[in-house]
Amino acid sequence: MGIEEAAVLNVSGLRAGYGQSEVLHGIDLAVGAGEIVAVMGRNGMGKSTLMKALIGLIPARGGEIRLREDPVTALKPNQRVARGIAYVPQGRMIFPAMTVEENIATGLVVRGGGAIPQDLYALFPVLAEMKGRRGGNLSGGQQQQLAIARALATGPGLLLLDEPTEGIQPSIILELGRTLRRIRDERGLAIVVSEQVLSFALAIADRVIVLEGGRVVHSATRAELDEEQVSRFLAV
Repeated sequence: MGIEEAAVLNVSGLRAGYGQSEVLHGIDLAVGAGEIVAVMGRNGMGKSTLMKALIGLIPARGGEIRLREDPVTALKPNQRVARGIAYVPQGRMIFPAMTVEENIATGLVVRGGGAIPQDLYALFPVLAEMKGRRGGNLSGGQQQQLAIARALATGPGLLLLDEPTEGIQPSIILELGRTLRRIRDERGLAIVVSEQVLSFALAIADRVIVLEGGRVVHSATRAELDEEQVSRFLAV
């Protein structure tokens, strides 16, 4: 069975943009269960636009997005979350005045509420220590962990992460990479990460695709990847 047939996420011919400007020009992408795909490219090449189109924050102008075999192209973001897509936006967007526990609990609304699963705190021990601390008082790395925990609380099959290493110190980036691999291994999630830091992408990804001008210009498994070629695409 090919990845398209077994895919958790299957994107075909996706076009999207803002106002009169089209940013994505026919993106094809399939991501299997338990696969981490890094979407790379310089600023302005379409990485964040792709993430926003996948979660429904901007509408598709053409093409199709399917979660497993379920078309979600016309659904609103909250409907996509209910179907099993979780999204951690660039900048994290946690609720600064709410506690860590309250932030995570907002993700449970999709499930109809309930107690926070303890395995989330096992994934992020620092959050267990800071349950009562306001989100705005956490470091950038801790906020990123909180944003991922909140996303996982929705019980997704697909996790989207937009520029997760932005503004985070190197030691926390390494820890974040280990945690994402653990999430994939323990939960069998499909994970799509938009990223500019090649070392992070190489540490976590099973497959790397590169966007240039809103099109996929390079795609390779981690084992087949030509690092020098990808570096040239990322060079300013």
